[in-house]
Amino acid sequence: MARILLIEDDLDVCHVMEHALIDGGHAVEATGRLIAGFVLLGSHPFDLVVTDVRLPDGSGIEVADRAREKGIPSLIVPKDDLDRFEFLLKPVGPSELLRAVERVLQAELTRPDP
Repeated sequence: MARILLIEDDLDVCHVMEHALIDGGHAVEATGRLIAGFVLLGSHPFDLVVTDVRLPDGSGIEVADRAREKGIPSLIVPKDDLDRFEFLLKPVGPSELLRAVERVLQAELTRPDP
C-alpha cells in the first residue's frame, strides 16, 4: 500500500481518481489546491504525488518539484511538455491510473540512490 497525495481541482475527476486509488489498495489524501498540497506534503509522509498541472492557485509542477526535493516521485496529469515527470492524459480511466501509479512506484524502488 502506497501513501499518495492527490491534487486535482476538478471535483468529479478527483473523486474518480481517489476511489480508483483506494480500490487499488492505496491510502489517499486529496485536495484541489496547490497551497493545501504544500501543507500536506510538509506534514505527512507520502510515497507518491499525483497532481494536475493546472490548479486554481498555481501549477502542480511546483508541488511535484517540492516532492522531488524530498525524494518523492510524482505523476503529472495531463501531459505537458515535461520530461522530468511521469504523466497521463485526461480523461484517465481507473485501471490506467492504477497501472501508472504502480509503474512509478516500481521505478522508484529500483532507482539508485543519488
